[in-house]
Amino acid sequence: MIDSHTHLTSCRDASEAELVAQAEQAGVRRMLTIGTDSESCRAALQLAEDFPQVYVGIGRHPNAATGFDDADLAELRALAAHPRCRAIGETGLDFYRDNAPREDQERAFAAHIQLARETGKPLVIHTRAADEDTLSMLGGQAEGVRVILHCFSMPDRIDTCLERGYWISFAGNVTYPPNAALRAAAARVPGERLLVETDAPYLSPQPVRKQRNVPANVVLTAELLAAERGVSYTELETQVERNAAALFGW
Repeated sequence: MIDSHTHLTSCRDASEAELVAQAEQAGVRRMLTIGTDSESCRAALQLAEDFPQVYVGIGRHPNAATGFDDADLAELRALAAHPRCRAIGETGLDFYRDNAPREDQERAFAAHIQLARETGKPLVIHTRAADEDTLSMLGGQAEGVRVILHCFSMPDRIDTCLERGYWISFAGNVTYPPNAALRAAAARVPGERLLVETDAPYLSPQPVRKQRNVPANVVLTAELLAAERGVSYTELETQVERNAAALFGW
């Protein structure tokens, strides 16, 4: 199994070595850890140098996009050249919290799209309370870019997302009892567009919801997805591993 989106540098309850070992024991042999600002991007790349199971997404989270400028893009470009960087982002729009001006978020988002196109690496999208604006920017600027909708949360827009050929990544929130619409969307995603993630240390799946999330827990979300899709866990595992290998080149 793989974890297509985690934040190892934010998991404070265990060391990175312990997290990787726990994941390995659970059968999780590849993970993409995501940088959200300059410090976490650099720390993530160091982890990837230390652990062969770990690869990196380089980006500036929309909540950290205040003042984003050409110097920030230049730094991202330099970090993205690292051989362990396999994705650009997470990036996108987050209007749920007022942590960065919308203009700065949009400027950073556009720059990430440009960088993904330039590098040929997939683009990892975060969207919260901004679905229409996010899809509008992607539709207008990301033609030909491989787009991953991380922690998918807009089941009412699943048709648009599938028509555009986006990869859809499901996190622990798909396991929460009220999220029946999200599970229904998960059952509709073509196998070749499906990914699974933890977003650790956030969004622990239902069986461990009171605990901080860790990459090993991706197995719990994958088990539910397999059941919802009417396939065996082994079949889903094989498909997701194939998808991630093609996207991230690991």
